[in-house]
Amino acid sequence: MNTQRILAHFQESADLKTRAAAALSQPISQAVELMFSALSNGNKILACGNGGSAADCQHFAAELVGRFERERFPLPAIALTTDTSIMTAVANDYSFKEVFSKQVQAFGQASDILLAISTSGNSPNVLAAAEAALEREMRIVALTGKDGGALAKLLTDADVHINVPHARTARIQEVHLLTIHCICDGIDVALFGGDDE
Repeated sequence: MNTQRILAHFQESADLKTRAAAALSQPISQAVELMFSALSNGNKILACGNGGSAADCQHFAAELVGRFERERFPLPAIALTTDTSIMTAVANDYSFKEVFSKQVQAFGQASDILLAISTSGNSPNVLAAAEAALEREMRIVALTGKDGGALAKLLTDADVHINVPHARTARIQEVHLLTIHCICDGIDVALFGGDDE
């Protein structure tokens, strides 16, 4: 492979992250506050997404249940993407659109948080999960790309939308991963204090 093509990937990713930093810092801060408040009050975070976004959900839950960079007690976060028996049963008996919403209905409670990740903002099963979360009086932190899609239109003023305005899925996912790390760090700082950089 041409090294110039590889360098172009790195440059495009770096440029997008630099441009996105100013626009996303405020909603990321709001997401940290919303999640920390929920966790402090004994609530939990449920996370859903497809493909690479499913992996991001699992990554996020692992950072909270395990640790990010500091030793601390486990925090309640569940990736709704991991129980293959639930997902295949629901997909088979109902539809794939309901694989996350059924779990939100089963596990979600008022004041819990749904981390909804969709690079297009139009994933039908993520939209159904968001609708179920709103019905249960949960709050939503949505990570999207492009124009935010239908998910952006579902959100209320009490929810947080972190939108990466880019067309390429790979670049959007790279910023989503950085966003997840910023949120995990913010939660740790809120718990333990630290340099407010």
